[in-house]
Order: sequence, then C-alpha cells, then structure tokens
Amino acid sequence: MIHLIKLAVGCDGIAMLKDFQAERLRSHGHLFHLTRMVPKRVEELTGGGSLYWVIKGQLCARQRILAVATEHDDEGRPRCRLTLDPEVVEVHARPTKPFQGWRYLKPEDAPTDRRPGESEPPPEMAEELRRLGLL
Repeated sequence: MIHLIKLAVGCDGIAMLKDFQAERLRSHGHLFHLTRMVPKRVEELTGGGSLYWVIKGQLCARQRILAVATEHDDEGRPRCRLTLDPEVVEVHARPTKPFQGWRYLKPEDAPTDRRPGESEPPPEMAEELRRLGLL
C-alpha cells in the first residue's frame, strides 16, 4: 500500500474542501480528482491507499483512493482520474513544503487520523507550538 500527497490549491481549510467535494458529488454522482500524471504504483494506491490533502502548507486531511483511470481531456491530453471515497478524514496536521503535482507517501510516514471530536489548535498557534518543539 502507498499513499499520495496533493495540494488542495485555492482551498482555505478543511470545511472548504468538504464543501467542494460535496458539490462535486452532487453534480457528478461520484467523487474524483483529475491530475495530469498517472501514478505508476496504481495497485498499491487502490489497495488501501489514500490521497492526503495539503491545505495552506499543512498536511491535514485524507480520502481513500478507490480507483485510478486514464482518460483524455477535450484537447486530447492524457489525464488521470482518481476516484475518491466521499469521506474526508481529518488527520493530525503537520507542515509540508510546497511542491508541484503529487508525491508518494509511505504508510509509516503518514499522519494519524484524528478521533471524532478531537480538535487541533488554530494553524498559527500550531505552527508556533511546532517551532517551539511542543507539538
């Protein structure tokens, strides 16, 4: 099993991600994310892997990857469709450096899920606590 990390470009927080995902589910009947490159490790991704979302520099949520398919856009360029589980699972946030596209994430390096009702400090406070080595 392997995971992917992807930036949620233009997203201000987990609530905005969930709203966007809910709208896409309503309008298309299933949840997906399109990306330009096709991962080479498809079997590992669909064998329990998740797409981990980076929002405002923090790796903070994930969704299980259900399927990976190759398709072409209106101009004939190849695209990869990642079919996602509708449940957005919040994880213990951690800072992530900027990158383009997506990156693989080993299961042992993935952040743990947050328990229901468990909250995190506001992002600015969490960043300061991490800087001080307290988080």
